Amino acid sequence: MADNVGLQFVSSYAFGAMQKVDVVRLAALSDPELRLLLPCLVRMALCAPADQSESWAQDKKLILRLLSGVEAVNSIVALLSVDFHALEQDARKEQQLRHKAGGSNGESILVSQLQHGLTLEFEHSDPLRRLRLTLSELLAIMNKVADSNGEFFLKSSELFESPVYLEEVADVLCILQAELPSLLPIVDVAEALLHVRNGDWFLCLLVANVPDSFNEVCRGLIKNGERQDEESVGGRRRTEALRQLCQMNPSQALNIRAMVVEECHLPGLGVALTLDYKPDAPDEAVSPLVSYVSGLLLGTNSKVRTWFSMFIRNGQQRKRESSSVLWQMRRQLLLELVAILPRSRSTHLPNNGGMEDEAASGYSGLKEEHVVKASALLRLYCALVGIAGLRPTDEEAEQLLQLMTSRPPATPAGVRFVSLSFCKLLAFPTLVSTPEQEQLMVIWLSWMIKEEEYFESAAGVSASFGEMLLLVAMYFHSNQLSSIIELVCSTLGMKIAIKPSSLSKMKTIFTQEIFTEQVVTAHAVRVAVTNNLSANITGFLPIHCIYQLLRSRAFTKHKVSIKDWIYRQLCETTTPIHTQLIPLIDAYINSILTPASKANPEATNQPITEQEILRVFQSSAQGEGSRGRQRFSITTQLLILYYILSYEENLLASTKQLALMQKKPKSYSAALMDQIPIKYLVTQAQGLQQELGGLHSALLRLLATNYPHLCLVEDWVCEEEVTGTLPLLRRMMLPSNTCRCSQSQLHQAFQKLPSSSPRLIRILEHLTLLSPGDLIPYAEALTASMALLLEPAVPRRILQTLNKLWMGLNTVMPRRLWVMTVNALQPPAKLLRQQRYTQNDLMVDPLIVLRCDQRVFRCPPVMDIVLHMLNGYLLASKAHLQSHLKETADFDRQSQTISNLGVPGQPDTPEVTREELKNALLAAQDSAAVQILLEICLPTSEEQQLGASSQSLLRTNRGPAQGKRSQEIQRLQSRGVLEDAEPEGGLLSDLREVQCLICCLLHQMFIADPNIAKLVHFQGGHIGPYCQFDSVLGALTHPFVVCLQIFAIQLLSYLCTQYALPKSLSVARLAISIMGTLLTVLTRAKRFCFFMPTLPCLVAFCQAFPPLYDDVAALLVQVGQVFASDVATKVRDIDPFIARLQNLKENPQEWSLSAGGSSKLTLPLKTAEELGGADPDVQLCYCIEATFMDIISSTLHRL
Repeated sequence: MADNVGLQFVSSYAFGAMQKVDVVRLAALSDPELRLLLPCLVRMALCAPADQSESWAQDKKLILRLLSGVEAVNSIVALLSVDFHALEQDARKEQQLRHKAGGSNGESILVSQLQHGLTLEFEHSDPLRRLRLTLSELLAIMNKVADSNGEFFLKSSELFESPVYLEEVADVLCILQAELPSLLPIVDVAEALLHVRNGDWFLCLLVANVPDSFNEVCRGLIKNGERQDEESVGGRRRTEALRQLCQMNPSQALNIRAMVVEECHLPGLGVALTLDYKPDAPDEAVSPLVSYVSGLLLGTNSKVRTWFSMFIRNGQQRKRESSSVLWQMRRQLLLELVAILPRSRSTHLPNNGGMEDEAASGYSGLKEEHVVKASALLRLYCALVGIAGLRPTDEEAEQLLQLMTSRPPATPAGVRFVSLSFCKLLAFPTLVSTPEQEQLMVIWLSWMIKEEEYFESAAGVSASFGEMLLLVAMYFHSNQLSSIIELVCSTLGMKIAIKPSSLSKMKTIFTQEIFTEQVVTAHAVRVAVTNNLSANITGFLPIHCIYQLLRSRAFTKHKVSIKDWIYRQLCETTTPIHTQLIPLIDAYINSILTPASKANPEATNQPITEQEILRVFQSSAQGEGSRGRQRFSITTQLLILYYILSYEENLLASTKQLALMQKKPKSYSAALMDQIPIKYLVTQAQGLQQELGGLHSALLRLLATNYPHLCLVEDWVCEEEVTGTLPLLRRMMLPSNTCRCSQSQLHQAFQKLPSSSPRLIRILEHLTLLSPGDLIPYAEALTASMALLLEPAVPRRILQTLNKLWMGLNTVMPRRLWVMTVNALQPPAKLLRQQRYTQNDLMVDPLIVLRCDQRVFRCPPVMDIVLHMLNGYLLASKAHLQSHLKETADFDRQSQTISNLGVPGQPDTPEVTREELKNALLAAQDSAAVQILLEICLPTSEEQQLGASSQSLLRTNRGPAQGKRSQEIQRLQSRGVLEDAEPEGGLLSDLREVQCLICCLLHQMFIADPNIAKLVHFQGGHIGPYCQFDSVLGALTHPFVVCLQIFAIQLLSYLCTQYALPKSLSVARLAISIMGTLLTVLTRAKRFCFFMPTLPCLVAFCQAFPPLYDDVAALLVQVGQVFASDVATKVRDIDPFIARLQNLKENPQEWSLSAGGSSKLTLPLKTAEELGGADPDVQLCYCIEATFMDIISSTLHRL
């Protein structure tokens, strides 16, 4: 508003005094300043106060003394003396009249016909008429504003424009608003004043005399404001008025700015208030303007971002005006940018002498106190150009390039500044437009390459800009422009639309002048690894660069060895695991096994050596007991384990491709794998799943594929018992001063059995309180003495405790434990020959486990251990043979193909033969194990002589306690107290317990592979219920063999009674359905042969599964109807028979009541002669009725 030049506004000092009613500060005001506040002061002096305190009385006297010498007070007193009630009534009548007249300025109730202009009328009028004139003019403007529908207009009003009477009009305006607040809401009055000249001056005076309304007026003006204030005259006038209000009350400027952002109105006002804001303690780092605009464009509110971006775009479409708020903002930002630029610049590369030579050459870098501000300015300009669409001027582009290519000090903030500058160059390559600017950029990039290592060491940061340079160079070489754009946006922290075509110039500079691919790979290997790499270290690290180079096969292409770098980085890791480590290992393994090109199959990376791997596991091989001496972290060991397992799996998967290229990478030896505590490491990883990310699940997948014997279900269940909450609480309650035994003491206690049984029990019970990892040092002593426990008179408690300890050790060191146990349980003859088995021997021939001391077969706790090992080695043997088949098949076939070239009549060995041989070997192996186990279940000749049957054997060789128990049972039997003591005693026998353990294992094997059951059944053995159901299912669905189907249904009825399982229910339902189908398919003669033996089986189906009652009843009625139709002409009472069947199906309760409450229903018995001489269909009808009655009787019996 340029129309208020020369007018005096209310100062912030005066407004503050009015807000606090500080009489002392009011008295210090000059007469012109005091004149503006007279309406409020006069009303305070004349009106009755609500505050009756003594202090206010004294202040009121001071106000009266202050007003006593001012002449204008008399006119204001006269204004306050009129009848405002009558004036308000006239004003409302005039509003109604104008509303009826459609807003025309015709007849007025407040003001009669004017004979002169408003100014002259105002001059010659008394106070009441002055009030009426001003009120009438103000109401007219307010009505026009209400009818304008938001369109701005400027009302020409003589009353508000005359410079002579402005103060008197302002007095009248303030008095009217104060005395008639309901008629003249201050927000509506403020809105109306925007449409007259000098409106901002009147508005400031009005608010200054009503200081409590400041926020209300400002919020109202902002709510009614335009979304883009600089687009219209009204918006600019509103912005200027609010700006004047905030200058009057600067303490509320930031609150008003917050209202602007909240409403998304008047963006220029927000910028103007920020430009006017002068903080009491200025922030040296970032200016208020940079903070405010950055917050709008980089905040999370997309609505605010779009609103302010539109302000920038629209502001650029107008001509450059010095009064434009946008131009003022750009000018201020440019001044701040120039203020922090280095004073002198050097356009040539610094000497190799270092930073001292640079200083000597006249180069002055960016000051340390300006680095943070420079970074904030760079991000702001990126947001202005990339998000808001700002088009930088030549001057702005030049100064920005000077700032971006400046050289900060070696601090973390300096590293961040260089990274931002580099990304800004990539995001806006148009800033480099001249050859001089391009040369300046190349010089700066060369300086970055040279100083990267110094910056990283001096700044003490792990993520430096050197890694970003390498990464961008690799992306340019592999033409991954989208990855560069993603990297730039991630570093800048904003989403910018970058066209890939705009990076062509930068790509040429990088790939041809600065970073050739050979330079990239050679430099990457020399980059130091990140110490203690974890997910907590953010930013772009060397690992990102190495990963991209591995993917692009740059190392193998240029014959640069990367193995040592990867090994060092894996050794420098900790939790939480960095997300790039697992992809790095996968890419490294791929580069080892897959050549970069078919033309050069030797172009691969070298794998990690076995010596380097063993160095990592030297400490953990001893378990938790050596944790204090552990050099490598658990993360390193788990990553190396993942590398080995994944390498071996990928090696087997790539065998065919490698064979075609006549290339066979070396596999890691079995001796190495035996020295790695795989299960212990996986157990450790289970408790660190949150910190290891997806590493634990990846390890489990690899174990399940390559080491299935380490993933037994019973092992996981046992781990819950060993590592669960209850064992943990027992260990926590273990006193610290509890005696700890050494391995030699444990060995001595075993050697002195049975005399040392109590002492051995105490030692073993103490060991059960230790964690599995702490038990590892005792593993050798425990397994070496297991043969001693097979002697007679060894207490059962020792055996059970040893079994518990063995199962605990099995959770951390299963493979080594199994080998030690198998060697310890050899027969005495083999022990004398010192024949020691290895892990490989046991995987090749799992039946070695059963070639143990014969006493093991009658020692259930030890037999449980043997069966556990047998199950594991059977699975290990399958995996071993499968991997061996994959490893050798393609190479053997390739060599055989080559050897057979040119030899006619020499057929190739088909691949299926090798697979069949493997399956046959495994089947023979499994069936041999089953047959041996079944033989173990049979009683020996000695046991038969002692009176034991094949089902039970009383324990008589297990010490005095068990002997006394057997004698007591026999004594009770002789007295007749225990009639069924024989089966009860059988449950206490060793043979019975061993039989239970063996049968459980056999059933698990049959369920896992039904072919084993079929093979054993063919050999004359017994199969489990699940496999029998499969056999029944096959027989039922066998077509055209009725006798086989009859046998299947009869067998199924017994199986359902014995094993009421979900699978048997489904097979029984299928059998009923098949019987219904055969009813319609079979001939009359075959129907009789089929249904006579199978109908009684339906009773067993209903007894086992009551839900089948409806299906069985429907089948019986259907069968009865079919046979009744056949004999309808032969038997007279067949229709009543069908009626009885239907009644049985619908109302079985009546038959139960008619039976007199008896639990067994009976039918009239037919003699053999009657049934034998009857027609077959009649016999079948009686059989159906008997089946119905048996089903009902069995149901009632169960109730």
